[in-house]
Amino acid sequence: MAAGSSDGRLQKLGSRVVSAIGRQEWLDRPSYRFEHLLSFAFNGLGGARNTVTNALHGVWLGHPVHPPLASLTSGALGTTVALDVLSLLPGQPATEVRDASKFASRALGLGILASIGSAVTGVTDWQHTHEADRRVGAVHGLVNLAATALYAQSWWDRRRGRHGRGIALTALGYGITAAGSYLGGALVFESGIGIDQSGARLRTTEWTPVLPASSLNGKPVRVEVDGVGLVVCQTRPGEVAAFGELCPHLAAPMADGWVDRGRLVCPWHGSWFAAESGDVLRGPAAAPLPCYQARLVNGMVEVRSEPEPALGAAAGIGEGEGK
Repeated sequence: MAAGSSDGRLQKLGSRVVSAIGRQEWLDRPSYRFEHLLSFAFNGLGGARNTVTNALHGVWLGHPVHPPLASLTSGALGTTVALDVLSLLPGQPATEVRDASKFASRALGLGILASIGSAVTGVTDWQHTHEADRRVGAVHGLVNLAATALYAQSWWDRRRGRHGRGIALTALGYGITAAGSYLGGALVFESGIGIDQSGARLRTTEWTPVLPASSLNGKPVRVEVDGVGLVVCQTRPGEVAAFGELCPHLAAPMADGWVDRGRLVCPWHGSWFAAESGDVLRGPAAAPLPCYQARLVNGMVEVRSEPEPALGAAAGIGEGEGK
């Protein structure tokens, strides 16, 4: 009972800390100024802007790059701490202590590089957050930046032969990293930052009429099929398309977006999705927009989900193939 009570108090403490950070409105002005600097830097890339930001957002991966880089950082730093502990155990042969210290320095170097990559990708994603999430994300980044500075000093001290000081700085930095990771986890698990927020998927495989073609006015129009929200739009004369109603990035209503030269544009952060497939053409969205089959029949727009392939077809076995 006492253990459960202690866990409950710790959980409430963490939630209170996150909520308190989210209420610090004084963080907004410096954070937006920093965002303006980021925008200026990205715009300075000219024609390469979309290529670079898409790579940092994780469009090529299908989800943000920041989480795997953060995991690599944690793994490398955890390895460093474990090797440091091993090198401090009494009674260890001198060769083992020397090897543990050598590999700890290498693991620390990898952790620093991964931390820098995690910071660059993280801040690229963070600039599109708002209000409480933006404040928590700013503190998350600053905390991890402080920890990375300690790791860099630790690496330098180890190179200079000051192993005891280097070990102490790594341990301190690792504790700070743990606190920063808690804030990052709150952004993911409580606010849904970095996950696909496009909502429920349409499962209906039968063609379903949803609205007259005359209702299309050049913008996406929201419809509902079996309780699932969709948007329908005209992509070319005589051609229609259907997509999920929410942007995968932060659940912006795509009914407020628009179609531009074969692209469906998110109304909040300007992500581009290919009208023929829903694939991401420009971030910050990393996951594709759900895309469904649509057609015009007697002046009505009909939609359905992609039919599931038959088991034999999925295995590459069709009629006549065995002959």
